[in-house]
Amino acid sequence: MAEMLEIRWHGRGGQGAKTAALLMAEAAAAVGKHIQAFPEYGPERMGAPVASYNRISDEPIRLHCSVENPQYVAVLDATFVGSIDFTAGVPDNGVIVINTTETPEEMRPKLNLTNDSIRLFTVDANGISEDCIGRAIPNTPMIGALVKATGILDLDELLEDTKIKLEKKFRNKPEIVEGNLEAIRRAYQEVKGE
Repeated sequence: MAEMLEIRWHGRGGQGAKTAALLMAEAAAAVGKHIQAFPEYGPERMGAPVASYNRISDEPIRLHCSVENPQYVAVLDATFVGSIDFTAGVPDNGVIVINTTETPEEMRPKLNLTNDSIRLFTVDANGISEDCIGRAIPNTPMIGALVKATGILDLDELLEDTKIKLEKKFRNKPEIVEGNLEAIRRAYQEVKGE
């Protein structure tokens, strides 16, 4: 990876956009990448719009400003479609991954996405997380879908590092750790792209 990659995560408070950015950054750091992960909040309350960001590079990152032109965008809540322009700043050959039961072909007109060079992917991250974790928390499945859509990390390396991080947090709840890892695997397998 010669260039610095930037990711923008969109979600609502409580869906795990901040955690997704942190897990992605930590997995990239574990394989020797330089990273940044940071949130941007509006009102800090459950359900309020939240954006989080990543920068990942082979070289030290000297930028300390907001992400304006992310190559990759992950949307944890499709109910924002129509009120937020997810394509803003995304360059040609960018990737957008949306948590929805709809296909990329169905979502493209809803996003007013006329640039055919931007690739669009969809995955039912809510359904996967409900099956695997018991709750609709789409952050870990969205990491798996984003990794598959972009190739930004190796799946096994992502799973290994995520397992370590989750085992620290959920020390006495191995079912939550395994559920999240399975959610990542399933989303990686089930994501649909154009």
